[in-house]
Amino acid sequence: MAEPILVERRNRIAIVTVNRPERRNAFDLATAEAIYKAFKQFDADDTLDVAVLTGAGGNFCAGADLHALASGEKRPFLAEGDFAPMGCTRLKLSKPVIAAVEGYAVAGGIEVASWCDMRVAAKSATFGVFCRRFGVPLVDLGTIRLPRLIGHSRAMDLILTGRPVKADEALQMGLANRVVEDGKALETAIEIAEQLSAFPQTCMRGDRLSAIAQWDLDWDQATKNEMEGGLNAIKQGETLAGASRFSGGQGRHGKF
Repeated sequence: MAEPILVERRNRIAIVTVNRPERRNAFDLATAEAIYKAFKQFDADDTLDVAVLTGAGGNFCAGADLHALASGEKRPFLAEGDFAPMGCTRLKLSKPVIAAVEGYAVAGGIEVASWCDMRVAAKSATFGVFCRRFGVPLVDLGTIRLPRLIGHSRAMDLILTGRPVKADEALQMGLANRVVEDGKALETAIEIAEQLSAFPQTCMRGDRLSAIAQWDLDWDQATKNEMEGGLNAIKQGETLAGASRFSGGQGRHGKF
């Protein structure tokens, strides 16, 4: 039996692939456990900076494997802890993850895509809360992340109707960050990951974590948290090193 999750290393990038194309990469319990383990290992690995999450066989993820559920698979639905029904969606990583979406990212798949920091979508990609048709609830933070990503009104449209959303509309509403030609989502996501990996990491990761944490903080707490993260980057020497590079002529006029 093939491994449900494949992990490839490319320089300082981890490419995580859901490998169940016969189920449009729907997650059974073994897949949820494997992706949870893969991202825990990614976050703990100091030789990796960014992860790209994709699916094999032309689809990102069709959600939970309803065939497995219908056949009696018992999956732990826990209100606490960092293991989610789709495995990874409660993990609070210290490093970014980019979704490369071809085909369907629906039901639990849209929740996994929403967990990622960015989403690169192929032109023919389809997002949607397709589980609406079958009485399967959003239990991987979809009711929380979707309103935060795209606004309450648009999120309610998706959550209540379960309608399909194509890539161009997903881009317009902020669900997708980039739209590319079919078959190019993974390539583009890796290119972005390499760009992120080339940046000073303490500063970038601190800014990312501050942006995530502020949802749970009041204004004064968020301000304090942002400053603490910024001071850490300064103390690590990244800011002075960057200022010196700029003074020496690098990066002028917005050049990266």
